[in-house]
Amino acid sequence: MHCWKTINVKKQYGFDRLFLLSALLVITVFSFAYVLQGIISDTAKSDDYFWIFVFAFLSVYPTHKLLHFIPLFRFRNKVKFSIKKQFGFMPVISMRIFEPINKKHFIFVLLTPFIFINIALILAAIFIPIFAHYFIILFAYHCGMCLIDLIYVKNLLKSPKQALIEETEAGYEILVTS
Repeated sequence: MHCWKTINVKKQYGFDRLFLLSALLVITVFSFAYVLQGIISDTAKSDDYFWIFVFAFLSVYPTHKLLHFIPLFRFRNKVKFSIKKQFGFMPVISMRIFEPINKKHFIFVLLTPFIFINIALILAAIFIPIFAHYFIILFAYHCGMCLIDLIYVKNLLKSPKQALIEETEAGYEILVTS
């Protein structure tokens, strides 16, 4: 096997650019989703249970990471977790797999949180319109959080079909047979 390409979105784009793109995505998604929800339902909004919203907001990130891990459960002995502090106070959970996995499976791992959390939030906004603004904020926040995953998926879709993906210090390596 040899490395076809190495992808490291954080080095390619840089933290500032990714943060800006993510913030723009959050604002755009919130704007469109909130206007669309307003067109669909004219229910009055309530600010009751704000403490539950705050708890949900803080729970989105760990839930996102957990949903990345669930499809990797069979590789659990090959996965290493680490927690780093960003800006001196914000914990960032890193998950690294030490075994090459199939490209399709890896794309599924990247998309799992995006699909399941966003569908749950959209359905909640539709079926509980009095708190739709909370769910739309969470939806937009989670879309911004998924930006890096979506960029990796975009890059991986261009790779050979039978490729294996391996995570290294340099980023994700796309491995192909010689």
